[in-house]
Amino acid sequence: MHRKDGEYANELRTAMKGGTGEVCFEHIWKKNSNDEMKSSCRQFSRITLKPGCSVGRHRHEGEEEIFYILSGHARAWDNGEWVDLGPGDSTICRSGEEHSMECAGSEPCVYLAVIPVYCR
Repeated sequence: MHRKDGEYANELRTAMKGGTGEVCFEHIWKKNSNDEMKSSCRQFSRITLKPGCSVGRHRHEGEEEIFYILSGHARAWDNGEWVDLGPGDSTICRSGEEHSMECAGSEPCVYLAVIPVYCR
């Protein structure tokens, strides 16, 4: 199975997890009713935050979320401290930890978000 750029399902979420503005998802692969991903990973998406937009602070349980910055700049709440991130930087939020993400520049911040679920 394959997809080419432009064939990904798009989704806009407003005030995601209590954040500001809109978050644009391009679902590269997603665990859904079509069962397109059979692994323990429930999400693999390219996310765009425009200036002034953010994903609010939230906790992960039984899974972790990894962000990898493709372009632009972000400010991330990383389990108790703010961290500035740019292209090539990454962060991981493990089960029981909190995080958030906001665009920190005058251009959109684009990043990959991967959510692997812990196997039992």
